[in-house]
Amino acid sequence: IKCRIAQCKEPFAQNCIFLDGSIFKRRSECLITLQVLGFDWKNCGQPDAPAVLKTLTVSPDPINIPGSLTASASGSTLIELASPLSLNVTLEKEVAGFWVRVPCLEDLGSCHYKDACEILNQLIPPGQDCPEPLHTYGLPCHCPFKAGSYSLPQTQFNLPYVDLPYWLTNGNYRVQGVLGGGGKELGCLKLSLSIHSN
Repeated sequence: IKCRIAQCKEPFAQNCIFLDGSIFKRRSECLITLQVLGFDWKNCGQPDAPAVLKTLTVSPDPINIPGSLTASASGSTLIELASPLSLNVTLEKEVAGFWVRVPCLEDLGSCHYKDACEILNQLIPPGQDCPEPLHTYGLPCHCPFKAGSYSLPQTQFNLPYVDLPYWLTNGNYRVQGVLGGGGKELGCLKLSLSIHSN
């Protein structure tokens, strides 16, 4: 059976056996259902930043996890984005009306990643086809990313259960990601959203 929050009787979840017989070991808590509300974004880089996100739309609002998500996006880069590409992420959570920086824990939170290209290689081994819908639309998933424009038409995604630590569930959040290379800032993106668990 699939594991749900109602089945968890202890602070830390045990292994969950799925219908196919596989076992998923969770790091912290049960797999729970989530809602993401009030999703918003904006570029935060310099006016001459070479890498920018031009459009991003997601629906529905709220976004249910697990559930389906429809998204489209477009962006461009004036220069080739090649390894190493540093990524500085700042995550803030609203606590009693104040925004508090969330530290980096288990590679989540306000973390510095030395090379985003290497992270992509770990997620999708080089030589392997890019996952859908990137493969269908000829969008790259490995560095280097050539200079030019990129566009993802409106596409539906199925969002699975996620394993979030307890400190990353209910609340209002702000996320800023700064992409860098060659000692320069190449792009910056800010996201804001609210997460509610059931």
